[in-house]
Amino acid sequence: MKIQDVIQYLETLAPLTYAEDFDNVGLLVGNPDTPLRGVLITLDTLESVVEEAIARDCNLIVSFHPIIFGGLKRLTGSSYVERTVIKAIEHHIAIYAIHTALDNSFWGVNSRICDRLALSNREILLPQAHTIEQLVTYVPHKDAAALREHLFAAGAGNIGNYAKCSFNTEGMGTYMGNAQSHPTIGAPEVFHSEGETRISVIFPKHLRRSILQALFTHHPYEEVAYEIYTLENTHQHIGLGMIGYLETPMEELPFLNFVKERMQTACVRHSALLGKKIQKVAVLGGSGADAIGACIAAGCDAYVTSDIKYHEFFKAEGRLLLADIGHYESEQFTKLLLWEQLTKKFSTFAFYLANTNTNPINYL
Repeated sequence: MKIQDVIQYLETLAPLTYAEDFDNVGLLVGNPDTPLRGVLITLDTLESVVEEAIARDCNLIVSFHPIIFGGLKRLTGSSYVERTVIKAIEHHIAIYAIHTALDNSFWGVNSRICDRLALSNREILLPQAHTIEQLVTYVPHKDAAALREHLFAAGAGNIGNYAKCSFNTEGMGTYMGNAQSHPTIGAPEVFHSEGETRISVIFPKHLRRSILQALFTHHPYEEVAYEIYTLENTHQHIGLGMIGYLETPMEELPFLNFVKERMQTACVRHSALLGKKIQKVAVLGGSGADAIGACIAAGCDAYVTSDIKYHEFFKAEGRLLLADIGHYESEQFTKLLLWEQLTKKFSTFAFYLANTNTNPINYL
């Protein structure tokens, strides 16, 4: 195996195209073609984590948070970021960060929080915009069915619980090739009319390359006419945060204690109690204050997240219960999630969970 094998699999689970614009995800250090010896999975990459990778003979660190966030102008060892990168390079250890690509994945960070809180009937809290594209192409009537099937096989035509969705209209296509052309139907320098089917299918944007490969490989024409549009529709399984339901409504204080126990946090900072039962719950791992309004609009009873500032607690407006469980605490189960996925895919290879505690916050 090579480092690239692990990267390719991770990017099928959490495509980097869905990471937030501010983020820095992907392979940050190292050569993807390097033979793989071992993989260490961590929430953060620090010097101590690199040292653990060295001790375990791992030459790839899969990290949730990126150690390189902004641009590095020098590598002198003057900061913990520079020292970590230098140590990794010196010991030929690659670093891969997945961060908000995994945040926006339906099976990712927020799904794991829902697992911990036993929330069912889940849906995305903040669907990401511009994640769906539409392909339109034109093909002779006799080739339409076969081309549709190839596009479906490449991942096009899925809408919610429905597969092989397309829209098809019939019309007349015209063309005339020049002397250097090799038309599939007709002859060079001869005007030709052909009955064609206009096929329209949608697909998630990260599949564009495979969709176009299927189109060019299986379309009969020498020159393929096609258009791609970015749609305003939102994808049901791509976006930040998640909403789910408790099986049985809970009083507020028992709910907060339940969250504290299940999320293994030392404390829960919360807004004023409202005297109502909690059943519809929103969650968002990491900093989630920006989604308070969306939780209210969705009619949630409670919102579990982190990094809520003093004045942001007022945004609850007496309409929902805010629970700040801590940044690290909200994401701490992410590395286990990654370990489970990787060991399931590569069952004969060694993946290690980092023992290093990277939480920078301590409680008295």
